[in-house]
Amino acid sequence: MSFFLSLSKLIDTVNERIGLSISWALLAAVLICAGNALVRYLLNISSNAWLEIQWYLFGAIFLLASSYTLKRNEHVRIDVVVGRFPKRVQVWIDVFGFLLFLLPATLLILYFSIPFAFESIRSQEMSSNAGGLIVWPAKLLIPIGFLLLSLQGISELIKRIGYLLGKVDASVFDKQQATPQEEIEAIAAANQLQVAEVTESFHPSTAKGA
Repeated sequence: MSFFLSLSKLIDTVNERIGLSISWALLAAVLICAGNALVRYLLNISSNAWLEIQWYLFGAIFLLASSYTLKRNEHVRIDVVVGRFPKRVQVWIDVFGFLLFLLPATLLILYFSIPFAFESIRSQEMSSNAGGLIVWPAKLLIPIGFLLLSLQGISELIKRIGYLLGKVDASVFDKQQATPQEEIEAIAAANQLQVAEVTESFHPSTAKGA
């Protein structure tokens, strides 16, 4: 079991680094979108390439960050019923969910997306839009994204089985949520900061002297 837990930790590390790195693509997409809009309205200049690169970036964010989202247990879940069960029952439900739904779906999409992407690479597929970009990098993201998601599904399955065997703690895969006390303290700190900013704006000299 120690080998599988080490494998799970390795998968988690890889997907966490990829997830944190790809988050910069969102900033890039926002800047490109804003810049493209400004140029179009101010200079009446537009380009399909700039439009398509936004789609590519959003596709990369969705596909490459899905595994990181699964690692953090942040995917949409309906816990109204499941949350009432004991923890071990919840973990068993996760195990069956990974085995019967998640992994079959991701592996099936991975199986069909590999030849789909390779054919695009072989033909050096280009966008049908005038001035568009090459298409194969975007299509290659599909098998890469679902490979990472499949690996993370295996990692989550290992951690659940490890929990059932008493080898790992549930905190390894539980969603990290702030306690009510932590939320209250965060709100209080934000309110104090806001009051300090307002006080400084009305009495700048006093604030500087202090």
